[in-house]
Amino acid sequence: MKKFRKVLDGLTTSSPGGTIGSPSGGSAAGTPTATPTPKEIDIQETLVSENFQLCKTVRHGFPYQPTALAFDPVQKILAIGSRTGGVRILGRPGVDCYCQHESGAAVLQLQFLINEGALVTACADDTLHLWNLRQRRPAVLHSLKFNRERITFCHLPFQSKWLYVGTERGNTHIVNIESFILSGYVIMWNKAIELSTKTHPGPVVHLSDSPKDEGKLLIGFESGTIVQWDLRLKKADFRIYYDEAIHSVSWHHEGKQFMCSHSDGSLSMWNLRNTTKPFQVTFPHGKIQKDGRKESCKPILKVEYKTSRNSEPFFIFSGGLSYDKAGRRPTLTIMHGKAITVLEMDYPIVEFMALCETPYNNEVQEPYAVVVLLEKDLIVVDLTQSNYPVFENPYPMDIHESPVTCTAYFADCPPDIIPILYSIGVKHKKTGYSQKEWPVGGGTWTLGSHTYPEIIITGHADGSIKFWDASAITLQMLYKLKTSKAFEKPKPSEGRAADLVEDDPFAIQMVSWCPQSRIFCVVGISAHIILYRFSKYDANTQIVSLEVRLQCEAEDVISPSENENNPCFTESGSHSPQPHHQHAASPGSGTTEGNKDSNPCLKVKDRMVRVPPGYQAELVVQLLWADGEPPQQITSLDINSAYGLLAFGNCNGLAVVDYLQKTILLCMSTLDLYGGADPYQRLTRSPRRNRQSTSEFCMRGLSNLYSDSKKRIRTSYQSLTELSDNQQSIDMDRSKSPTSAAATESRENSFSRSRSSSVSSIDRDTKEAITTLQFGESYARKSDTLPTPCLWVGTSLGVVLLIPMSIPTDHEERMEEPVTIGPSGTVLMLKGSVLRISFLDCMGALIQSPYEVWRDLNAHEDPDRMRRRKLVHISPSSSQDTCGEGHLAVVCSEKQAKVFLMPSQSCLFVHNITESSFVLRADVVTVCNSVCLACFCANGHVMTLSLPSLRPLLDVNYLPLADMRIARTFCFTHGGQALYLSSPTEIQRLAFSQEMCDNLQEMLGELFTPIETPEAQNRGFLKGFFGGNSHNFDREELFGEAAAGKGSRSLAQHIPGQAGMEGMKVAASGVVGDLARARIALDERGQRLGELEERTTLMMTSAETFSKHAHEVMLKCKDKKWYQL
Repeated sequence: MKKFRKVLDGLTTSSPGGTIGSPSGGSAAGTPTATPTPKEIDIQETLVSENFQLCKTVRHGFPYQPTALAFDPVQKILAIGSRTGGVRILGRPGVDCYCQHESGAAVLQLQFLINEGALVTACADDTLHLWNLRQRRPAVLHSLKFNRERITFCHLPFQSKWLYVGTERGNTHIVNIESFILSGYVIMWNKAIELSTKTHPGPVVHLSDSPKDEGKLLIGFESGTIVQWDLRLKKADFRIYYDEAIHSVSWHHEGKQFMCSHSDGSLSMWNLRNTTKPFQVTFPHGKIQKDGRKESCKPILKVEYKTSRNSEPFFIFSGGLSYDKAGRRPTLTIMHGKAITVLEMDYPIVEFMALCETPYNNEVQEPYAVVVLLEKDLIVVDLTQSNYPVFENPYPMDIHESPVTCTAYFADCPPDIIPILYSIGVKHKKTGYSQKEWPVGGGTWTLGSHTYPEIIITGHADGSIKFWDASAITLQMLYKLKTSKAFEKPKPSEGRAADLVEDDPFAIQMVSWCPQSRIFCVVGISAHIILYRFSKYDANTQIVSLEVRLQCEAEDVISPSENENNPCFTESGSHSPQPHHQHAASPGSGTTEGNKDSNPCLKVKDRMVRVPPGYQAELVVQLLWADGEPPQQITSLDINSAYGLLAFGNCNGLAVVDYLQKTILLCMSTLDLYGGADPYQRLTRSPRRNRQSTSEFCMRGLSNLYSDSKKRIRTSYQSLTELSDNQQSIDMDRSKSPTSAAATESRENSFSRSRSSSVSSIDRDTKEAITTLQFGESYARKSDTLPTPCLWVGTSLGVVLLIPMSIPTDHEERMEEPVTIGPSGTVLMLKGSVLRISFLDCMGALIQSPYEVWRDLNAHEDPDRMRRRKLVHISPSSSQDTCGEGHLAVVCSEKQAKVFLMPSQSCLFVHNITESSFVLRADVVTVCNSVCLACFCANGHVMTLSLPSLRPLLDVNYLPLADMRIARTFCFTHGGQALYLSSPTEIQRLAFSQEMCDNLQEMLGELFTPIETPEAQNRGFLKGFFGGNSHNFDREELFGEAAAGKGSRSLAQHIPGQAGMEGMKVAASGVVGDLARARIALDERGQRLGELEERTTLMMTSAETFSKHAHEVMLKCKDKKWYQL
């Protein structure tokens, strides 16, 4: 615990080089002030570096670019592999685990060790990995790297420890799962095929053991060759040479026939009695043309042949449609008896898998569902109903339904907000789902003790807003809002922005939400702002529209003053606020070019509309076109429900709107906000320069953030860094205008402009944009003795301006009397663009902004009571009897953070956060009952600073470099948590609090649950006698080191899993140890049974000998008299 004492002398000036140990004091303006009465700030800081640790908590959303699928039918858990090396394991709601291969290689195939709590992954770098799922955080136990051959297919028989691995060369290798060592038993391709065959059969595309006999392995080669290999005799039972390439093979459960899918869209059925030709070939979607020929069809990529006890078998396959039907969506076909059902999918099918009642391949399968993995969705089809409905997905797989363009994270929300949002949102849910329970119900999860209400808000490119319940590290959608409903549908031939905004005129740029008052505000890409109020009742309403002309006609060029570090400011009292009604005009002095230049980008509905319960649009504010140029994008927003005010700014200036009276209070250019306190010399230049680039930059749709183009982040230490989002062509398939590339480059440059360390090196063509806004009770001037409502304004040049406001306190007066507002002349300075402004009291506690208690304006009961406003004001001096009046202002920019004492405006502490990079996001958050400043930098560092002393507490290189998507979506919240969009479809949450990291283990779900393996059905005497000797097959005798020897070390390299004691404990308690113990126990049991059998045989032999001797004695003595014995 460290105490910081500061005696304010009032005569010193602020020093940018001040350190934490000796904080500098004085006026930020650098001008001498009257000596105040010496004050003492006594703040006990409780946070230390041990309170912080960075760790990933959970990942939500659909796995980006999926490649593989697997299901454990006993544990009932599902695994999905991705192109980036990720593995997502899903069970019942709450059981959701993400694992990542260190190599980042794509996952080719997944194989569960059924009911063993383990998973085998085969990756594109030709490495096999064994994952232990018997812990909340799965870990790799073993890896096996193939050096000379590429892995193409893997197969692990049920209850076997030997994994079959097919390669690109056509060879089949066998790996011991327990030791992850290669067996010496190899099936070479040239031995599998006949010696007379002159061509290579191609890579192995299928491996499976015969349901009739586990000692027979069916090998499918890409060229169309199929071989059944006798593992005991090491020779082929039969060979099939087919003309068409093979994609998949599926057995009938009796092992007498199997089905193949081919590249020409056909299905071939083969019987083991006659393998010279298939006994059935069908083209499910191929029709006979007029000339008698079959129409050509697309390949059938996979087929599954599943039998049912009480009905006809199921044939399920993907693909096979005819080529002539262009534009048809991908399909999954279900053939059941004579019925053929074609299910059209929204996205291409990556993989599908039938879920069956039994894990044994030699029993009737009884399929009850089909899991279909699409490129951007996961669906499960119910096979038990004839109309094949889909199950309602309990996982948040639709985050990316429209590309995410912004995020917001709110922890410790009012407890009643989540139930009421859910009650409204559930009314709009889709219907027609299967009534059965979600079939993936494995694992266990309980609500932890360290939970509190959390809400995540995502904004999307189509103008929709989604509210998510993020409590207890889960994610469930509560409510969806469509902002486009406030506007008329734009016609293709109309609209000034038709040539610039192509697809996403309603894309969300930023959101502002007050959970207490439930006031919600969104900023759109078309320079529009929508204010929503929440109501539990539907209503007839007319949306009020305000139009603001915030367009400078003369752009300002900055010329640094000679006295740059200590610019001479005028006294704050010398600038008198102008009347509010004068600010509704343009900041510029020119006239419009006619009515055509005074139109907004979108048209608000001007009629009475019926709105459902939930968030209802009340006010729309739009910026207007001016002088042939579109409005500039809005760069900052803040709303305060207690004041009834809304403030927003862009690179031209600032506007303040009274949303209670529906009037514009202030509309000023950034230059006019300074008055006589401007620290810079301004030079005007031609207003028509760079018109094209600003127009394109303003109006380009946000979905271009997800284009295939490279993202550039320019920093002062690195002139140009190219980052690829790896999105391929599946990301977005949108038409681009010829200026799209130039517009994208323009937007990237706006993000990647060089962040200079001093004001003197700022680009002369850079406008001074409003970058952050904050309402609050503060002191606008040094002479103020009581806090008043203020608006703090931060700019891109590191300047903070204070604007006081006079707001009537009486309810009736507030609705009728105007709010007076105007610049005070107070200016504070920092390096770099200002990002965040927060307030602390003199005890170091975070001051919450005043707010209005929520009231439902559409409530039917007591309308007079509902019209009265109930305000909650949290004054900075309410808990500061011992400290006197005043409060602390924490201001963070791209380069540094400063703590000012108000009203003296003295800089108490300053800390240069980074010299080589720049801060992307900064927030003052609560951690461990205290507060800190959390920062995320463009170089991927996550940092925390103590408050108010700004001591570094945490600095972790979390990401190598942040790309544009992460930069736009990264946000912190209270409780030491943060999130960002890790891919276009996934949200990654992380914790930087040690307490949160410690409690994480308790909050995660268990993937493995001890379950008895179902017993195999009794096959009966005849089936067992004529069905082969599969149960007498011992793989250990064939593949073990004693019989087959060791595999070639140069072919595959064994890589042990986690090092250290933790890895040893994992291995000891993991599946390998369990399998070994189970085998030892089985061997011991067999040995004891053998000894018992020997003793029983010995006793039977002894009994027979005794009986024989007794019989001989009886024969000998039966004719003798008693006296002859």
